[in-house]
Amino acid sequence: MTLQYHIREMQEKDLKEVTLLEASCFSMPWKYKDFQDVLTNPYRFYLVAEADEITAAAPDRILGGCMLTNIAGEGDISNVAVHEKYRNNKIADNLLAELIRFGTQRYKITAFTLEVRSKNIPARKLYEKHGFVGEGIRPNFYDKPKDDAIIMWKRL
Repeated sequence: MTLQYHIREMQEKDLKEVTLLEASCFSMPWKYKDFQDVLTNPYRFYLVAEADEITAAAPDRILGGCMLTNIAGEGDISNVAVHEKYRNNKIADNLLAELIRFGTQRYKITAFTLEVRSKNIPARKLYEKHGFVGEGIRPNFYDKPKDDAIIMWKRL
């Protein structure tokens, strides 16, 4: 089955589903209020991958999402999440590409950074595919389970 979806900025109507997505993907998820605050923060935006059609095989409207924060002209990427049942459909790949495009156009960002669990090999490979390079380690950065963070950068 090929999923049909489009990528757009998160809206108020997405908050409940985005919060559920976050909870399904992370051991220490953001809460509803955290995402609600993104909507009014001029230095942040969150993109969602929204299904073009709801079906019995794909009952979720929001398939994935990710966020960018403009910190002094650098783009901090976080909260990259895709529902487990929709992985391997290039959703994270397309979200990341669109996030970088948005950040470059909206904020004129030329350097993007993110942290990824050292043991999350699929995510690390995705980021490397998009030109990110590991430049440091934050020991024991993550809890539940304990893991180091690889600090990755992409400079345009």
